[in-house]
Amino acid sequence: MSIVVEVEGLHKAYGPVRAVDGVSFTVEQGEVFGMVGPNGAGKTTTIECVEGLRRADAGRVQVLGLDPWGDRQALAERIGIQLQQASLPARLRVGEALTLFGSFYQKMSSPRDLVERLGLSDKWSAPIAKLSGGQRQRMFIALALVNQPEMVFLDELTTGLDPQARRSMWDLVREVRQQGRTVFLTTHFMEEAERLCDRVAILDHGKIVALDRPEALVRSLGVESRVVFTVTGDARDLPLASLAGVQRVEASGERVIVHGSGDQFVSRVVSALEANRIAFRDLRTEQPTLEDVFLSLTGREMRE
Repeated sequence: MSIVVEVEGLHKAYGPVRAVDGVSFTVEQGEVFGMVGPNGAGKTTTIECVEGLRRADAGRVQVLGLDPWGDRQALAERIGIQLQQASLPARLRVGEALTLFGSFYQKMSSPRDLVERLGLSDKWSAPIAKLSGGQRQRMFIALALVNQPEMVFLDELTTGLDPQARRSMWDLVREVRQQGRTVFLTTHFMEEAERLCDRVAILDHGKIVALDRPEALVRSLGVESRVVFTVTGDARDLPLASLAGVQRVEASGERVIVHGSGDQFVSRVVSALEANRIAFRDLRTEQPTLEDVFLSLTGREMRE
């Protein structure tokens, strides 16, 4: 596949704060590329430099063969952007907004077709103030697609949405990709990145600390699996810590969490419980996820 985004040694500072500190990566044509990180990690600054909305202090950025800052007008014709925070006049109607934004470009999708594809047909004449959170996000995606872009940038697409609206947004992202477009998204939700992205860059303190396919990130960092179950009585003396593959056992009252790895890890735990005639219930397994990788790399402290 061809490279549509190339970032090399990107730097951006605000006074003494290095928001982006030497970031380098590429995005391939037709993929969904994700960038995740804690609050203040530099995700939005990075994506805005790539979009041409913010000028980098140093480094090289090319998008579709163009300089985002020097070739802003030419690039704007070929990309679509959904911003993390955006607003439109409350009384502006959905159809009016799409028609207006489409008139800014040389190429324009049919506004009627867009609202139908995005499930907003019955909102064509509705003012923006009357839209729900999910409907507003779908409208902003429509605005990002109105110029038939080759590449779409989505910054924190599902923040503030309920689970149903979030899943609806995920389906829309998949549809955009199936149309042959490249998608670059940032998100706080690890499940979102894991389900949607072909590759994920984890950003922390302005630096990329990991970049790979989600499944490869999970596998390479060796995050353990977990077996969770409940027993009757005190669970602190269960004969599980010495089993092959078991890394540690956490017991709190009747609830037990066994951490470990290996192909036979789960079966060994269950066999040991049965061999010792320990009655257990509500047993489930929890596989490592991108969230585990994210927390192991960035820590668990709260950030603003």
